[in-house]
Amino acid sequence: MNNDHLMYLRTAIAVAHRARTKGNHPFGALLVDEDGRVLLEAENTVNTEHDCTGHAETNLVRLASRQFDRTHLERCTLYTSTEPCAMCSGAIHWSGIGRVVYALSEEGLYAMTSDGTNPDNETMSLPCREVFARCIRPVEVIGPLIEDEARAAHEGFWL
Repeated sequence: MNNDHLMYLRTAIAVAHRARTKGNHPFGALLVDEDGRVLLEAENTVNTEHDCTGHAETNLVRLASRQFDRTHLERCTLYTSTEPCAMCSGAIHWSGIGRVVYALSEEGLYAMTSDGTNPDNETMSLPCREVFARCIRPVEVIGPLIEDEARAAHEGFWL
């Protein structure tokens, strides 16, 4: 496991905790360039913006697409506290971002939230690798990593 991956994932998890303290769902994401510079970070804003598409990764892709061209984004890595959902995976694909590294798996999140008692979380049981496998352009995927650390951001939230 790459130490840089751990550092960036822990930052994404901290962003997820920050989103939670603001009343949003506990998800966070970073965009890192090929030289290891953090270019952007974004948190989930579903509740505060009243926007069901306000996932951390989608928010990050919106920011990144406005600031960087596709050629640059192909060399970047999106680090995220939790595996991207199908919507976010589509946005990542269309942005041109070349790699995704995530901490908590969709399966791990699903196990925590899928009892049907919380209408705020309609997690899809669809791994990002399956979405990316159907795309024309390859997206490298690394994860899950440090799931226990990422899970902590969600504990007690989805009750």
